[in-house]
Amino acid sequence: MTYRIRGLEPGQFASLFAMDDAGLAARLSRRVVAGAEGRHPCRVSLRDAAPGEVLVLTHYTNHAVDTPYRNSFAIFVRRDAVAADHIDQLPPVLRHRPIALRGYDAGGDLRQAALAVEDDVDVAIRTLLADEAVAYIDAHNAKHGCFAARIERYDGGSHD
Repeated sequence: MTYRIRGLEPGQFASLFAMDDAGLAARLSRRVVAGAEGRHPCRVSLRDAAPGEVLVLTHYTNHAVDTPYRNSFAIFVRRDAVAADHIDQLPPVLRHRPIALRGYDAGGDLRQAALAVEDDVDVAIRTLLADEAVAYIDAHNAKHGCFAARIERYDGGSHD
């Protein structure tokens, strides 16, 4: 079972970095500085920001479906981040932290879920995708609940 994990499209966040504090607040966002603990995961690059790096914390709807499972939460985005693209590999933000995985069907309804707490995210992804009814998986940080990444089935086609 092959899967693909891509970072969010960076262009949708570019305007946030030019806004002042009031403009950011109007968009349910704020500027933050990454601390030394290294736990400011960018949803575009799918890696933690470096200590001292400026990010935007913004409200993001990751599961924009017309079902009771619609979901949104806060995410971090780094300035000038390039969208990550991983095939059958876990990006840094899905390693070394507890990850909740939600497997949805094509209609956006929750089909299955799993919790990976011992850096066993790859095994949990493959187990969820073994169910043909699971069309995609949304990964969330288990402690804070924020969206981490979308995991999709991958058929080996183009890398775009």
